[in-house]
Amino acid sequence: MTAVGISVESLTKRFGAVTAVDDLTFAVRPGAVTGFLGPNGSGKTTTLRMLLGLVRPTSGTALIGDRAYTDLDRPAQHVGAALEASSFHPGRTGLGHLRTLAPQTGVDDARCHELLELVGLDDARRRRVGGYSMGMRQRLGLATALLGDPEVIVLDEPANGLDPQGIVWLRHLLRSFAAEGRTVLVSSHVLKEVQSTVDDVVIITGGRLVHSSPLSGLEELAERLVVVHTPVPDALERVAAERGWSIVHDGSAVLVRGATGREVGAAAFAAGVELHQLADRSIDLEEVFLGLTTSPETATTPRAVA
Repeated sequence: MTAVGISVESLTKRFGAVTAVDDLTFAVRPGAVTGFLGPNGSGKTTTLRMLLGLVRPTSGTALIGDRAYTDLDRPAQHVGAALEASSFHPGRTGLGHLRTLAPQTGVDDARCHELLELVGLDDARRRRVGGYSMGMRQRLGLATALLGDPEVIVLDEPANGLDPQGIVWLRHLLRSFAAEGRTVLVSSHVLKEVQSTVDDVVIITGGRLVHSSPLSGLEELAERLVVVHTPVPDALERVAAERGWSIVHDGSAVLVRGATGREVGAAAFAAGVELHQLADRSIDLEEVFLGLTTSPETATTPRAVA
């Protein structure tokens, strides 16, 4: 499969006096799942609609490889997209929906059956879509996006309506697409929904980029914190002060900021400070995400980590 990425360059969209997307630049690489994140109203869907030729940019470009979506021959064979889980004719069956799109996509009836089985709708293929649950419509939307076996997959909030088992299923499916070398872009307003799925993150707020990096780059923005239990907290405070670490007391525990557990343990051992318990506190990436998308300072200063 040909490796094709996505590139967004200085993309801007204004609706009258409202700027929905503001000078946005980022890239999505093949062979990875990229989370396109931001609060509701941040400009994610408008950006995706410009990428897919549904909205014309005020300025800038959004390209699939080196071409605009509207310039692609048989675009559904290059890009599969699902932006809304409600854009189905309620009177059609799941199979009928795919069959309607198959000729223009250039696939046969067997492909329709194959995809309904892939997304777990084979038993419901002859049920009318009007009776589908939200989760079932999400699955049908994904099947629709995959009709042309595209190398680029774009999904807007695909976990909406899925139960926990469905979310795990979706996670494995998206990871398998990336392993095949496809480019996968998934939008969400909740980091926890995609944290276990994505390789890279692009975060926007107010239509502007605030962070773009591998997921590990987001983890680096999280404050390092070590929980320590010691019978000699004063001695530990002196060790921390010598190394520029700050100390906060939390009940019987001492919280050391700005260090790792390994660093604190080594320093305490060298200074002869007795420790009874030492643990790195889990990084809460959701707090980092919320900080990036709500802080006035970060909302106006894009940050990219290589």
